[in-house]
Amino acid sequence: MPAPSPAFDITTTASGWFALVRGLGARLLLTAVAVGSGLFAFADLTGEVREGETSAFDRTVLLAFRRAGDLGVPVGPHWMQETARDVTALGGFTVLTVVTVLATALLLMHGRRLQAAIFAGTVVASQLLVDGLKLLLARARPDLVPHHDLVYSNSFPSGHAMLTPVVFLTLAAIVSAGEPRRSVRTLLVGAAAALVLAVGVSRVYLGVHWPTDVAAGWLLGAAIAAAASFALHRAAPAKVVKPDAPGTP
Repeated sequence: MPAPSPAFDITTTASGWFALVRGLGARLLLTAVAVGSGLFAFADLTGEVREGETSAFDRTVLLAFRRAGDLGVPVGPHWMQETARDVTALGGFTVLTVVTVLATALLLMHGRRLQAAIFAGTVVASQLLVDGLKLLLARARPDLVPHHDLVYSNSFPSGHAMLTPVVFLTLAAIVSAGEPRRSVRTLLVGAAAALVLAVGVSRVYLGVHWPTDVAAGWLLGAAIAAAASFALHRAAPAKVVKPDAPGTP
């Protein structure tokens, strides 16, 4: 005699769907708040920069990184200057391109084609966006101090400061999503955030960006990273639950 099929419990099913929708709604709301706040702050800062209201702040912070009486020499020992150039290279076009290509290839090798397309498309679109903003806003590089790194484009916003969160924070979010230990997730996201901050500060230390260039890059890059992370999590393949083996209690 066949075993009776389990009764359909509408209460349990409805509560499960409600929990799923509520969880998705909370994540969507947090993402929307983060993206909206970042974009609003970026637009507000851009307006202040164009009106010249940040000039005094930019000059004060930039000069704080130079030796008094010798603006051609950054503060700190000589090895710190070399370290700053090494750190700033981590946010350069070459390194970010290599990281993006490798990450995209790994996603494809794991069968995550949609995630690979979202990640690669986000990075490419972000590069085009920052290039367009530089041309549109046309802010000159700092002429207050000598530059200690080669630059070829306009100053606002900082491409290094914008693209590092797009690449590294987004990757940290993807990797940490599959990590059950909170300590490891915190380490991954914290390390990515520290790298983003270090790259941005190095741009000011080397004299190639005003501080508000970097701040604007951080704001816009973090907003894009938040949106990309949400999209990547939604595009993740569903986990397959294996049925219990016969006789398993």
